[in-house]
Amino acid sequence: MKLSLMYSYLNTDLAIIEKELEASIKGKHPVLQQAGLHLLQSGGKRLRPVFVLLGGKFGDYNIDVIKNVAVTLELIHTASLVHDDVIDDADLRRGKPTIKAKWDNKIAMYAGDYILGSSLEIITKLPNPLLHKLLAHTIVEVCLGEIEQIKDKYRFDQNLRCYLRRIKRKTALLIASSCQLGAVAADVPAEVHQKLFLYGYYVGMAFQITDDILDFTGTDEQLGKPAGSDLMQGNITLPVLYAMKNESLKQQIVQVSERTTAAEIKPLIHAIKQSDAIKQAEALSNRYLEKAYKILGELPPCRARNTLFNVAKYIGKRKF
Repeated sequence: MKLSLMYSYLNTDLAIIEKELEASIKGKHPVLQQAGLHLLQSGGKRLRPVFVLLGGKFGDYNIDVIKNVAVTLELIHTASLVHDDVIDDADLRRGKPTIKAKWDNKIAMYAGDYILGSSLEIITKLPNPLLHKLLAHTIVEVCLGEIEQIKDKYRFDQNLRCYLRRIKRKTALLIASSCQLGAVAADVPAEVHQKLFLYGYYVGMAFQITDDILDFTGTDEQLGKPAGSDLMQGNITLPVLYAMKNESLKQQIVQVSERTTAAEIKPLIHAIKQSDAIKQAEALSNRYLEKAYKILGELPPCRARNTLFNVAKYIGKRKF
């Protein structure tokens, strides 16, 4: 089943969120507006807003309230992508030119800041102090994850703990917060929204591991960027860590540098793809998903819980 069909009953509310996303960055400055809309309108799964809405379904669901949380979290995610593309010197995002490629690094950095600022402006519409506290903590952790990724570029002696801590901060926490904050905005009891956070954390870890696997197994067309981009940019992902257990592969991997060309790295990408590293990474992703399924079993039965199960299942099997 296609991902979008799993939550098609949310389409009316997702359409509202889409309009709010565009409205949030319109009319303040023409260049920043064009740059922000360029990325927002380039597609994306809108998973974080979906998780916000599903979290809200466990409580007093009101789209006029919940939409502010959904828009805020998607804008934070979008801002992080803009900054990522500057740091990684990436020219493509979702198959289209990045903001830094279409304009320049300065415009991209200010566009990312502008989108982040817009997100914080929106969340002030909700007075719940717990919501603001949790969101602020998430933003701090995401920034720490970004700094760690910069620090760890081309550092081939890092271990599994470094990788897991980095993807927790870069990816998993924003997904976990989406599940939790949607529920907090809907006045869900603490024992429920805390379990939704755990579900989101486990799914988020599996999501990023799968992303890192797809960087080796996906096509350029599926990924919207060249396959093997992570290693080219010096990002040491889980398949690379597992591949380095093979001494022959390790000797090739540690030679990768900023000077390595796409043509030079292509045989190495193929070798990693054909190694046991992919299966080992898939096994760890599946372990996180099993934890997510277990947490779901502790949540009140409802349609949203069933959808969260199906979304987790899809994440474990997705091919792009």
